Amino acid sequence: MLLALLVLFSTVSFAIEKHFCGDVLVDISIFSEVDKCSMEVYECALEKVTKKRCCKDVVDVVEGQNELKFSSFEDLDFEQQQIIASYTYAYIGLFEELPKLTIPHKDYSPPNLVADIQVLDQVFII
Repeated sequence: MLLALLVLFSTVSFAIEKHFCGDVLVDISIFSEVDKCSMEVYECALEKVTKKRCCKDVVDVVEGQNELKFSSFEDLDFEQQQIIASYTYAYIGLFEELPKLTIPHKDYSPPNLVADIQVLDQVFII
């Protein structure tokens, strides 16, 4: 499960958008549009006079992995194949089947109790 989540998060791409008003960070957004500041309305009039914008948007794109590498056992060199084969053989050898147990008294039914011997002899575990 952990490896599936690792593959999922390594292949996801997303963009981080930041809106600056001057040098002050106003808003950060990951999955939606950033909120513009109130200076954005006045900036159009100011830009005509000064030819310089005070607000700016910065977009950082985090690229996920596009291609996953699938390798097979034949792609490994001989030493790596030997290590994997010996490890697999040793791991499978750990699990041994238990011998079949014979229970000699499996079909034996105990005798009927006529009286409770502990009560008759007044022997109690304290």
